[in-house]
Amino acid sequence: MARILIADDDELVAELASEVLIDAGHACGWVTSAEEAFACIKRKRPDILLLDHAMPGETGLTLLRRLRRSERFYDLPVIMFTAMNGAADEAQANYAGAQDFIRKPFDPALLVRRVGRIITARGNRPRHVDLRTALAIDGQNEGPALRRRMI
Repeated sequence: MARILIADDDELVAELASEVLIDAGHACGWVTSAEEAFACIKRKRPDILLLDHAMPGETGLTLLRRLRRSERFYDLPVIMFTAMNGAADEAQANYAGAQDFIRKPFDPALLVRRVGRIITARGNRPRHVDLRTALAIDGQNEGPALRRRMI
């Protein structure tokens, strides 16, 4: 079971996706803006964030970039969950750090499979390791070569 947060300004889509994920055994909630999503994430970190791109106010892509720059949330798995359907939109989301991209309207079985794939990929890794600790661990394991690549 994963804790999943959905950020989507379309309440019907968010509620339907939430019901699908709850039926699949996950704990799930939803909010209607990027600002609300960030506030929820700061209070209780989800295991996965489903993030709509086009929301009023801060866009989902902007929130994704903010998460990737954050020491606390740089490793939060994000699935872009959007009606945008161009290859350029998907490439932009992947470049910004999204683990996956699901187009709306969505297939419920596909949503459950994609969430399951991210859970499996995370495996036994801890839910979060702060960035400084992660860099220290990688630095010990990889030596100077990794440090040069990160500069």
